[in-house]
Amino acid sequence: MTTLLTFSLPLLFSSLVWSGYLEYDQDVLIPDDWNHAGRLDPTEELGLTFALKQQNTDLLESILGLVSDPDSGLYGKYLTLDEVSSVVRPSKLTQKVVHHWLLSHGITSCLTVHTEDFLQCSMTAAVAEKLLPGSKFHRYIRDGHSVVRSSAPYSVHDDVHEHLDFVGGLHRLPPKGQDLSQASSNRELKQSEAGVHLGVTPAILRTRYNLTAADVGTAHNNSQAVAQFLEQYYSPADLAEFMGMYGSSFKHLSQVDRVVGTQGAGKAGIEASLDVEYIMSTGANISTWVFTNPGRHESQEPFLQWMVLLSNMSDLPWVHTISYGDDEDSLSAAYMMRINTEFMKAGVRGLSLLFASGDSGAGCRHLGTENSFRPSFPASSPYVTTVGGTSFKNPFKVSYEVTDYISGGGFSNVFKMPDYQASAVDAYLKTVAATLPPQAYFNTSGRAYPDMAALSDNYWVVINRVPVPWVSGTSASTPVVGGMLSLINDQRLLQGLPVLGFLNPRLYQLKGKAMFDVTEGCHLSCLDEQVQGKGFCAAPSWDPVTGWGTPNYPELLAALLAE
Repeated sequence: MTTLLTFSLPLLFSSLVWSGYLEYDQDVLIPDDWNHAGRLDPTEELGLTFALKQQNTDLLESILGLVSDPDSGLYGKYLTLDEVSSVVRPSKLTQKVVHHWLLSHGITSCLTVHTEDFLQCSMTAAVAEKLLPGSKFHRYIRDGHSVVRSSAPYSVHDDVHEHLDFVGGLHRLPPKGQDLSQASSNRELKQSEAGVHLGVTPAILRTRYNLTAADVGTAHNNSQAVAQFLEQYYSPADLAEFMGMYGSSFKHLSQVDRVVGTQGAGKAGIEASLDVEYIMSTGANISTWVFTNPGRHESQEPFLQWMVLLSNMSDLPWVHTISYGDDEDSLSAAYMMRINTEFMKAGVRGLSLLFASGDSGAGCRHLGTENSFRPSFPASSPYVTTVGGTSFKNPFKVSYEVTDYISGGGFSNVFKMPDYQASAVDAYLKTVAATLPPQAYFNTSGRAYPDMAALSDNYWVVINRVPVPWVSGTSASTPVVGGMLSLINDQRLLQGLPVLGFLNPRLYQLKGKAMFDVTEGCHLSCLDEQVQGKGFCAAPSWDPVTGWGTPNYPELLAALLAE
C-alpha cells in the first residue's frame, strides 16, 4: 500500500555546501520539436521522484540467475513483493538522511512504495530549485502536450549524494511515438486470392506461427499486460470492432480487464490500439491489463512512473510488453543502472518483461566526422527480453520470413555481455567476421540484442472504428511474442508449473530449437561511405537483427513445458 510520509525531525543542512551531480552524463538538451513555453512560476507545484540507494543489488542479481536458470534447483522459485523488499530495502541510515534532507527544505508531502526505495514528493518550483542546485524548471510543449523539465543539470547536497541513485522529473522527455503508419499506403489493394493476403491479421499470425483454434487461454490465474507511455489511449470500441472482424476463428475476450492509470478522452492512438489488439488476439482469451499514463503531473516521467508502480503492486500480470525506448547515449548511467535493478526486481518475482528493439536498425550517432551505431535502452538491458522484427519474403503470401530492415539491434555501449548469451554471440561474430561492419562502429563485448523476433510489417489495426492497413514496427512484433509467452504460461500454470519469468537464460539454452531461423536481410544504419546505410545482417542461429528468429509455437510450447 502507498504510504503517506510526513517528516517531523528537523535537521539543518547548509544550503551552501553542494557538489554532487548524480547524473553528470545525462543529456539535458531539449529536442527541437519541444517548444519553450516559459520559466515555471516559483509557486507552481512539481512532483519529483527520489530513487533511494538500495541494498544487496548483487544478491538480487544472484537470485535472478538462480530462479531463471533451468539447471538450478531454485528455478521458478520466485519471490513475493515482501521478500523482494526485504532484499533491496534502503538502509535505515539512507532513509533517515534522505527524509531529513527533504524536511530541512520544508518538504513534507511524500509517498513511498512497498519496497521503500522510491519517494514521490510534491513541492513548489522554488523549493525544488533550492533543493537541487543547478536545476531551472521550464515548461515545454509538443503537439499540444506540455511537460515541465529542468534546462540545466541538477546536483544534490554532499550528505545525501551517496544515498540516492537519481532524481526523476528533471530530465528525460517522453519519446515521440514511433512512426508506425502506412509505410506503403499507396499500394493498390487487390482482391484476395487463395493463399494470398493483404497484410498481417490475427489469422495470418496464427497460420505462420502454427497456433490452432485450441491455442487460447483457460487458466484462471493467468494474465498479461501492455504498458503505454505516450499521450495516447486504446479505445474499447475499437478493440471490440477488431475482435469482431478478425477474431471469429478462435475464442477471445473483447474487453480489457483492468486499466491502471487514466485513459484519456481523446482519439485512440495507433500504437496503443496495436498493442492491445495484438496481445489479446495472440494471447487469446487471457485476462489483459493496460498500464497507461497514470494521470501524470507535467513533471513526471511516464516510464519511471510505471516502474514505480511495479514496486508497489503485489498482484501483477505475468507478461508485460512495452514499446518504448531511448538512445542509450541520451541517458545517464546512474539512471540506466537503477532501471536495470528494477527489471531484476520484476524478474525475481516471475514477471516476463518484453521490450521492442526499436525501429531504427543499428541506429547512427554522429560525433564530429566519425559515426557509430546507436544502441537503444531498455532494449539493451541484460535483464529483459528484447523483440526484433521480420517481414514475409513475399509480402502477399504466408512465406518464410526475412529481416525487417527497421528491426532494432546491436550491442550495448553500457552493459557488458551477459553470460547466458556469450557463446551464441561469439559464434555469430566468428561466422560473419568477414562481412561485419567496422569495429569502430560497435562494442563487441556489450549486451547484444534482440533475443527473438516476430513479424513487424504490414499489420491491420482498427483505430477510431476504421480498419487501417500497413501499420509496421517492432511495436507490433512485441505484443505478438508476449501473447505467445502468455499462452505458454497458461499451459504451465494448468500443469502446476511456475511461470516462465525472465526468459533469456532458458531461451539461449534452447540454441534456436523451436524457432524459425531468419537468415536473410540486413537492417539499416549510418548513411556514410564506410557502411553505406547497412548495419548487421541476419545469419544462421542467433544474430543482432532477429535474435534466435521467430517462434514456432507448438515446438516452443513443448520445449518450455519440458522440465
